[in-house]
Amino acid sequence: MNDIRDVIIIGSGPAGLTAAIYTARANMAPLVIEGEPSSTSDQPGGQLMLTTDVENFPGFPEGIMGPELMSNFRSQASRFGAEFLTAKVTSVDFSERPFTIEVGETSYKANTVIVSTGAQSLMLGLPNEDRLIGHGLSTCATCDGFFFRDQEIAVVGGGDSAVEEATFLTRFASKVYLVHRRDELRASKIMCERAFDNPKIEILWNSQVVEIQGDGKLSGVILKDTLTEATRSLSVDGLFIAIGHRPNTDLFEGHLELKENGYLVTEPNSSLTKVPGVFACGDVQDDYYRQAITAAGSGCMAAIDAERWLEDHHS
Repeated sequence: MNDIRDVIIIGSGPAGLTAAIYTARANMAPLVIEGEPSSTSDQPGGQLMLTTDVENFPGFPEGIMGPELMSNFRSQASRFGAEFLTAKVTSVDFSERPFTIEVGETSYKANTVIVSTGAQSLMLGLPNEDRLIGHGLSTCATCDGFFFRDQEIAVVGGGDSAVEEATFLTRFASKVYLVHRRDELRASKIMCERAFDNPKIEILWNSQVVEIQGDGKLSGVILKDTLTEATRSLSVDGLFIAIGHRPNTDLFEGHLELKENGYLVTEPNSSLTKVPGVFACGDVQDDYYRQAITAAGSGCMAAIDAERWLEDHHS
């Protein structure tokens, strides 16, 4: 394609779609390359497409389904003129402007690019995960903890994130099992002390989840003792997997600066990357908050940054 666009947005979660709304309203005619439905790491709509009830997004006092919320985002961006391409970006070239985005055999060019490819929660790789996510299985305590008031739940993991999630969940749950495959936690000393001192937390040492049970809704798990390999069942109403996150940044290795943990580096209080004209927003660069509302906010920032940068540099 010979036409050069003002902006191409790669990714279509809350960050990318908010950026699309703002850039479309600024008459930048954004092209949103939203990913492929078959890809768990690059699907249109991002992680919220795997979430049932969203109750902490402002403006929806009764809550809203994750896919419906993302559909609303998309419709709003489309209303203002955003164009969508349901495909996966195969390569990028940020070495010169206009930037080149390759989608298979087709090249797209743009004067600015907004990267919003998000991140994915690391999973256990068990058969029922995809089916039960959002139905008792979760990867976000702050998103879903409220739904498990006075219930017994389990958290998988042994690092700071897992202990933090388990501690947070004791605000709601009657009992929290922390399932860890070793005999000591990897979490920091202060986090470990919080877990040990919390009467609602029971740590199941040398334990590994080998099966997730439930028909339509999670009902329990099968645990294997990592020393004896004996198995036992554990009845829980919820299971939170907290073994880490992986940003979707493989596409940008060698093109943009990455942190040690793989997240994109942006300048403080902005969406600017080290490449002038390329911006990043949402979970692909946020390794701390990882919430839909903060992703949307950073998408707004990226759109405004791109618009102002284009005004200053477009020739």
